[in-house]
Amino acid sequence: MREAKEITLPIEGMTCAACAARIEKNVAKLPGVQQVHVNLASERARVVLGPETPWDEVVAKIERTGYTVPTREVDFCVTGMTCAACAARIEKVVGRLDAVAAVSVNLASEKARVRYVPGALDERAIIQAIQKAGYGAVLASDAAEVDEQKRKRDAYRRDVASFWFAVLLTLPLVAQMFVMLAGGPRWLPNWLSWLLATPVQFYVGWRFYKGAYHALRGGAANMDVLVALGTSVAYAYSAVLTVLGSRDVYFDSAATVVTLIFMGKLLETRAKAKSGAAIQTLVKLHAKTAHRLRGDAEEDVPADALQVGDVVRVRPGEKIPADGVITEGVTTVDESFLTGEPIPVAKQPGDPVVGASVNQSHAFVMRVQKVGRDTALGQVIRLVDQAQGSKAPVQRLADTLSGIFVPVVLVAALVTLVAWGLFVSWSGGLLAAVAVLVIACPCSLGLATPTAIMVGTGLGAASGILIKGGEHLERAHKVTTVVFDKTGTITSGKPQVTAVWTAAGMAEEDVLSVAAALEAQSEHPLGAAVVAYSRCRNIGVAPSVYNVTAVAGKGIEGIIDGRTARVGSRTWFTELGVQSLPEDVLEGFERAGQTAVVVALDDVCLGVLAISDTVKPDAATTVQQLRAMGVDVWLMTGDNERTARAIAAEVGIEHVMAGVLPADKAAAVEALCKEGHVVAMVGDGINDAPALAASDIGMAMGSGTDVALEAADIALMRSQTQGVVDALRLSKATMRKIRQNLFWAFFYNILGIPLAALGILSPIIAGAAMALSSVSVVSNSLLLRRLQLGREVHAASSSGAR
Repeated sequence: MREAKEITLPIEGMTCAACAARIEKNVAKLPGVQQVHVNLASERARVVLGPETPWDEVVAKIERTGYTVPTREVDFCVTGMTCAACAARIEKVVGRLDAVAAVSVNLASEKARVRYVPGALDERAIIQAIQKAGYGAVLASDAAEVDEQKRKRDAYRRDVASFWFAVLLTLPLVAQMFVMLAGGPRWLPNWLSWLLATPVQFYVGWRFYKGAYHALRGGAANMDVLVALGTSVAYAYSAVLTVLGSRDVYFDSAATVVTLIFMGKLLETRAKAKSGAAIQTLVKLHAKTAHRLRGDAEEDVPADALQVGDVVRVRPGEKIPADGVITEGVTTVDESFLTGEPIPVAKQPGDPVVGASVNQSHAFVMRVQKVGRDTALGQVIRLVDQAQGSKAPVQRLADTLSGIFVPVVLVAALVTLVAWGLFVSWSGGLLAAVAVLVIACPCSLGLATPTAIMVGTGLGAASGILIKGGEHLERAHKVTTVVFDKTGTITSGKPQVTAVWTAAGMAEEDVLSVAAALEAQSEHPLGAAVVAYSRCRNIGVAPSVYNVTAVAGKGIEGIIDGRTARVGSRTWFTELGVQSLPEDVLEGFERAGQTAVVVALDDVCLGVLAISDTVKPDAATTVQQLRAMGVDVWLMTGDNERTARAIAAEVGIEHVMAGVLPADKAAAVEALCKEGHVVAMVGDGINDAPALAASDIGMAMGSGTDVALEAADIALMRSQTQGVVDALRLSKATMRKIRQNLFWAFFYNILGIPLAALGILSPIIAGAAMALSSVSVVSNSLLLRRLQLGREVHAASSSGAR
């Protein structure tokens, strides 16, 4: 059975939340569309399709709705072509790919130019199709990565030029308006005012007419409809009055409103680009070039052209081009971009290396294991991109209102015009109606939530906190209880044997030999500590072990020289009825916060190993900050009560769940949730994945590539427990910004529209207010970037709880 597929499409032409809502509504009607989210701030649509639904139907539906799905054109260098038939073959193969709009292969220049829809297809899929046809292909340049950004920059520069052109033409009209307000005469003849206002209305303001046309053709109305209708009415009325010889015209209002709203859109575009800068920052971390080895020869190729299995040389000071493993050489690598650790990590043959990290000291040779989106950096970029394109539940109200906002405003403008005309004057009613049309701003409603989420998730990514989506960001701010799994979260996850007690007549070497023989077959961290300790003591393991069985949460057993050997917890041996356990020794180890591991043969205790795991340096401070935020902190572990209490006391945790088997952790978390707690579970994301899934917010903590990115709602890429505090603080700060944005968006419209209808606000003031409303919302979201993460900010933590 074929699975559903997800595509992310860029969309041009959206101006407010009504546009996004209209696209969602229309695309959702297509057969096979399972989910659709349109993000106004990032100008992208994420669509989940059934296996039988073609991508081009989605694109066609979006374009029929009145918007544009831009294509991207990329050049590839193709090798292996010998004649025109080769070029024709490549064109045919690539042309069959979904999302390819056009393909042209030039045999003479050995180049292929492909135009495709980004999001539904990527360059790697095109390269793979060419390679499958029997030819080689690499990107001709890095232009593909920055093509969309360049196009947006060029469009922005053109809009800036248009704006200053509008300012030049509008200034005389504004100057005359201020002279008249001061009691002076009208000094511009009407025909000159008409001449100045016309280019502003129809050239600079063309974007509003175009947007209005597409919106109306798609069966909806948006901000462009309001602006185009309002300014057109003022312009047309003034033109008629000019022809009739009247002195009272409103060209200044029409031209100034267009100029001010155009300025607002420019400022909004600039601010939105800053809100999504996190992705671009991550993309820039990629290495550009790789030194690929082919036999004894070395060739420089684009890092994007590397494939799994390629052998690459990395020189000192260079970025590692892909994820892989070292095959030759010894060096140190700076992985701080991913792990947050400033100290370079020593590497030798067999050690993994991460793409985009920096080689510090010596050249080495590596074999590529992951490329492109499969690398650690690629996964981070993908998660951040998905998060920034997601919606928080709090946005639903704004989306619902945006869908009916414009029709309501049109009705309000009509009622204003009629009421003024019947009871005051039609000319005054016209100005009031125009003011109602241009002051209404659905954009601020539509941008309130997504811009804050984009800034918040980007800020988190820069601090090693990957929040999977807006819904998790919103839920995290409600957390009342944090449950830490002990090993690898509160502790370092690197246990060591600290003491060995032996029964009478037993040598320490004999106890360790039996324990190491069994634990060598185990993958448990405590088992690894026993084996490592035995090797350090140069103690050999028992010669032959049979029928080794791991008993989950209890220990491990097997047959040595015909006798049953067991290594495990005191609880397990008590259940088995072993009577010779040294209770005073066990209790002493446990009170010291150490894990006591019993070693036995045929139910006779040979000895006890004390194993301890160091507490992370920032764990106590983290617990203190969480409690200052009003959050209850729990410790969950499979260890016995005494050991668990000792560790909890060391870091300041009052609530302890001890002796919890891995299979029971999820049930323990669910029990807390049923008691009314909003629970965040913090674990390594590997052996406690069910508990993470059972919690309201699952946080997987690791170090760089060790963290299981898919295992939780929030992935903490750095091993410090401070990341838990930062994630909650970030969530609270982002939700505060969202609430502020929504409040001001609602307050602005609720207050502004009645004032405009009463004639208190002129169209020019209304236009200025409309222009600044969406800019203020985006700018307020950008203030999130001032939030300091990764620091022990007690005051900020306390304020975050309010």
